[in-house]
Amino acid sequence: MDSAAAEQSKGEARIGLLNGFAAYGMWGLVPLFWPLLKPAGAGEILAHRMAWSLVVVGVALLFVRRWAWAGELLRQPRRLGLITIAAAVITVNWGVYIWAVNSGHVVEASLGYFINPLVTIAMGVLLLGERLRPVQWTAVAIGLAAVLVLAIGAGQPPWISLCLAFSFATYGLVKKKVGLGGLESLAAETAIQFLPAVGFLVWLGTQGESTFGAEGFGHAALLAATGVVTAAPLVCFGAAAIRVPLSTLGLLQYLAPVFQFLLGILYFHEAMPPERWAGFGLVWLALTLLTWDALRSARRNAARLAAARKASAGSASAAERESEAAV
Repeated sequence: MDSAAAEQSKGEARIGLLNGFAAYGMWGLVPLFWPLLKPAGAGEILAHRMAWSLVVVGVALLFVRRWAWAGELLRQPRRLGLITIAAAVITVNWGVYIWAVNSGHVVEASLGYFINPLVTIAMGVLLLGERLRPVQWTAVAIGLAAVLVLAIGAGQPPWISLCLAFSFATYGLVKKKVGLGGLESLAAETAIQFLPAVGFLVWLGTQGESTFGAEGFGHAALLAATGVVTAAPLVCFGAAAIRVPLSTLGLLQYLAPVFQFLLGILYFHEAMPPERWAGFGLVWLALTLLTWDALRSARRNAARLAAARKASAGSASAAERESEAAV
């Protein structure tokens, strides 16, 4: 029985890892998709993404039959307000990312997701009063130095990277407070986005600037596929999150910006002057320190937990022996 349970646990872990690789792999390769939607502009692509995502997620929820959360959410104005903030922030994140990719800034966009963990930590300190370990402080300081190096080298701050990092960090912070599952949260967010998105698309049509239907069936199908492109990695991420440790997910998250970075320099042939390499090098150093510290902390916590369990088992065994002796 123990052997069967262990084998099942290993199987679940493998499934979780595969889903994790799939999720972050899709997020990492998504820069290949957005250029396919030209001549649609970033605004039109964003609106289609918001509208079609609701359709896809709605079908998924019908399939799994999870609707009880919707009624509960509507009866909780505070959570509904937080979902509205999340929808607004992720709209900014999506829009900036689509524009960046289709404007030739894939490398700078990847930097945004490299520095996102550092921004998340900084926001935890400033907004939540969290305390950092010395290594974490060092990593944040190195990350700040990297931004300064990139700003000085380019003659201006890396606005795209900073906007993506801060918007996604804010999104994560708000979602943590809401406490909804991935599909449910995306359904609520896209429900809020839906009417403004459709209204914008109707307005584009009245101005004669809509490409949906004007560029052939294939183009229209690609615009509709933005919903699948949004929902599919989220579903895989949800399957991974319940099967693998958070420390493993923390390592997997770097796959997406790594793929994006490689696409930027190898496929899109974006420039990498020395100052940009220096900035990225500092960011990677900061992330290496952060990852090492997180793994070390996880091992310490696991060791303490194991010691506590052993001590508890020893106390229980001693109590049993005393009870038997008394009898």
